[in-house]
Amino acid sequence: MPRTSSRKGPTNSSASSNSSTVDLFRAASGRAASKELERIDQLFYSYSSDGSGMIDPEGIESLCSDLEVDHTDVRILMLAWKMQAEKQGYFTLDEWRRGLKALRADTILKLKKALVDLEKEVRRPSNFADFYAYAFRYCLTEEKQKSIDIESICLLLDLVLGSQFRAQVDALIQYLKIQSDYKVINMDQWMGFYRFCNEVKFPDVSNYDPDQAWTLILDNFVDWLKSKRG
Repeated sequence: MPRTSSRKGPTNSSASSNSSTVDLFRAASGRAASKELERIDQLFYSYSSDGSGMIDPEGIESLCSDLEVDHTDVRILMLAWKMQAEKQGYFTLDEWRRGLKALRADTILKLKKALVDLEKEVRRPSNFADFYAYAFRYCLTEEKQKSIDIESICLLLDLVLGSQFRAQVDALIQYLKIQSDYKVINMDQWMGFYRFCNEVKFPDVSNYDPDQAWTLILDNFVDWLKSKRG
């Protein structure tokens, strides 16, 4: 005769108890998430315009004042990147929710602290190329616009790359301001500037190879650098 197992499975009462505990935890988590979203929304409406239903440039100025950062601070661009904001100078409710939920920030104080970690996140090589490309797209303010004027590009280069590649950015800005061949910069040229800063020895540019699919503007820039050195 086969022996019966003496091991006992969970009793109905213990299984029911475990299920109730899980349900209570889920309910509590759901309520907490709901409260957090409510606070995020309240924060949004404290800066949004009644007319547009968005946080507009004036609202962003107020936000920056409360965060104690200048509206031209790169961390505001990083915040826009985290929200994946589409229109420069405006945050929609969905964009605001996306960014602040990811940052776990439902108050100004939490958002101020989150900016420190956000900057570290953006500075990681795995994220920075995406942020750098986003910065260009964010500045395309007109429909079907594909390029940005030289003056704006110089400001953007300084903002986005200046702290990491000071010497390269200073030289590039100087060149862009004196050259007359280009009035605007497109995305390929913009991404090329970042690649140049990452890959080319500076200031001797000894490993720059014009046959390595660089954009023409960078060929011209390197020629200009060499001519300056005589």
